[in-house]
Amino acid sequence: MLDSIRALVYICLTWPSSATIPDRCDGIEFDAITPDEQGKQLFFKDGFLWKGFRGPAQRVAESFSGIGHVDAAFRMHREDRTEDHDHVYLFQDEMVFRYFNQTLQDGFPKKVEQEFPGVPCHLDAAVECPKGECSADSVLFFKGSEVHHYDVATQTVKKKEWPEVPPCTSVLRWMEHYYCFQGNNFTRFHPVTGLVVGAYPKDARAYFMTCPNFGHGSGDHKLPLCSEVKLDAITSDDAGKTYFFTGPSYMRLDTSRDGKHAFPVTRMWPEVAGGVDAVFSYQDKMYFIKGDQVFIYLSGAHYSLIEGYPKTLQEELGVQGPVDAAFACPGDHTAHIIQGDQMKDVDLSATPRTVTKATTLRHAKVDSALCGPDGLKLFVGSSYYEYTATSELGAGQVERMPSPITPSMMACRRD
Repeated sequence: MLDSIRALVYICLTWPSSATIPDRCDGIEFDAITPDEQGKQLFFKDGFLWKGFRGPAQRVAESFSGIGHVDAAFRMHREDRTEDHDHVYLFQDEMVFRYFNQTLQDGFPKKVEQEFPGVPCHLDAAVECPKGECSADSVLFFKGSEVHHYDVATQTVKKKEWPEVPPCTSVLRWMEHYYCFQGNNFTRFHPVTGLVVGAYPKDARAYFMTCPNFGHGSGDHKLPLCSEVKLDAITSDDAGKTYFFTGPSYMRLDTSRDGKHAFPVTRMWPEVAGGVDAVFSYQDKMYFIKGDQVFIYLSGAHYSLIEGYPKTLQEELGVQGPVDAAFACPGDHTAHIIQGDQMKDVDLSATPRTVTKATTLRHAKVDSALCGPDGLKLFVGSSYYEYTATSELGAGQVERMPSPITPSMMACRRD
């Protein structure tokens, strides 16, 4: 009871007046950033909180009881321990607070050293780093120029210094990339090596919030109509990540917790510029077809081009271009290459690879195709056709009715 009264007194004494409510479009420096249990990004500043990339600020205490200002924050990733997984940790001075569904958990707050042995207090920033992006489920704690890499399972800490990463006042993991914020700018870095690739810093207002006259955040930006959507390629990798490609951009479709956002293709696959003709996945690899060339990338948190590529279509797949669409079904060794109304099957387990079967399709033109556990989809313009197997695609098979692409499938708006 006494602790609750003290917390209430603290909040009252440190409660910002309504006249000091910050506007993040003014270029403020965030104290902390983290996703919540549902994936919505939380931005903290001086006892205030924004939920998501748009909207006004609210007081932290309205959502998280017992805490005023926040120095650092992260969401725990630990799927093997449901009692910890998806809990949100907020840091204040020497203390750490743990919440689930915005409810303070029993036994908290605690001293930072009690919950995270070897991690310093008075942190500047923190961020989760799941296994696959780091070598094990980890948390990166930032203080000054030092990064404390905390292994969640072993509770061991390795201290590092990353000269390319500026001192971070907050850090965000978003769409499997890591961003260090300093002032109203950010720098993207690799979570294992600390390497920075690209032109940084950049203004956060152009990317991570809706601010008038600031690039991606411009209030003038509108999603395309669903009837205007045309997919150049679509594929799902072995990890269950689904990507679609249109022009020079791509979008992840399986990231409902992070939202659907378009990025340049070169952001993830720098060697493929100016769009792609077709993409398919096979055995932890993604095959990009562009013109008469094939680029093959090893799948993972960060895709890497296999040495020796690109190669010609003829050399890699035994076909001549151009290619309209391509797909491979999970567990199958066949790549289905669509050119006009023809589908050519290529045995990916054979050397050299050659066409083993050709099928005349009932569709004169296919833009992209996706095969998964729930069947096969052929995309034509802003519509798609569903099939249960490739044997149903022939010209003599029963005609299927098209379904329209909807906002629930990808980022577009209804007519």
